[in-house]
Amino acid sequence: MRHPHSPSIRRRRLSAELRKARHDAGLTTTQVVQQLKWAAGKLSKIENAETQTVKAADLDKMLDLYKVDDPDVRAGIHQLAKDAKERGWWMKYRDVFGNEALPDFEAEASSIRAFESQVIPGLLQTPDYAQAVFLGSRYSDTDQVQRRVEARMGRREILSRFDPVHLRTVIDEAALLRLIGGRDVMLQQLRHLLHMAKMPNVDVQVLPLSGGAHAALTAPFSILDFPDSLDPTVVCVETLNEALYLELPEDVQTYVATFGDIQGSAVSTARSAQFISEALDSLEGSE
Repeated sequence: MRHPHSPSIRRRRLSAELRKARHDAGLTTTQVVQQLKWAAGKLSKIENAETQTVKAADLDKMLDLYKVDDPDVRAGIHQLAKDAKERGWWMKYRDVFGNEALPDFEAEASSIRAFESQVIPGLLQTPDYAQAVFLGSRYSDTDQVQRRVEARMGRREILSRFDPVHLRTVIDEAALLRLIGGRDVMLQQLRHLLHMAKMPNVDVQVLPLSGGAHAALTAPFSILDFPDSLDPTVVCVETLNEALYLELPEDVQTYVATFGDIQGSAVSTARSAQFISEALDSLEGSE
């Protein structure tokens, strides 16, 4: 089954291909702008994936200038430009996501490493639990909350499609104990988490409270890796208003190292399943 690809990933890949072609041609950005008689910022926006559409005529001018003559290469670049204009499923939830790029990146990621400290990760949430999370924040409009729940449930499909994303997540034990949505909602959520933890493409590790301080006493974050070498790893750091995306190698490496540290501090996946089961048993016995 073909899954919806990410327009933003395609834009980044198109930009990388065009930068490479320019470098191979031995041309500077100033030389290209002068020879094509373009405005100074036009090439910069194309090469930095800041424009959503690159006209076919402009692509041909660039490829001619860069002496890219192979018809297959030219056709591939034109296809990237076309794909970058397509709309993913999440576009119908633009009112929810706004300029949020996370669904774009998740759609094409091959693996995601995620840390969550206060709640169950969004990709592993049930509808009722997600609703309770949104109601616990500043969202009170029923329709708005429902839209956000639907959008979050749509994101979960990357874990069950034909070529699923491999999710490795470390969850602070506090998230298992925080009674969000009430007893019944939390019971359903813990059962779902335990079920997902048994999936071959999902690894869940719990970071015990007894472990004390650890390397990620900070905001939740996700590290997204992609199958194509032209698509660099992206780190998403959640904030109250939006998300921060980091791509610089030194920034990414900091988070990769941090995730490795907290994986080392967390218990094994087998022991983590026991933690979840114990939380479930404790809640079931609290009636």
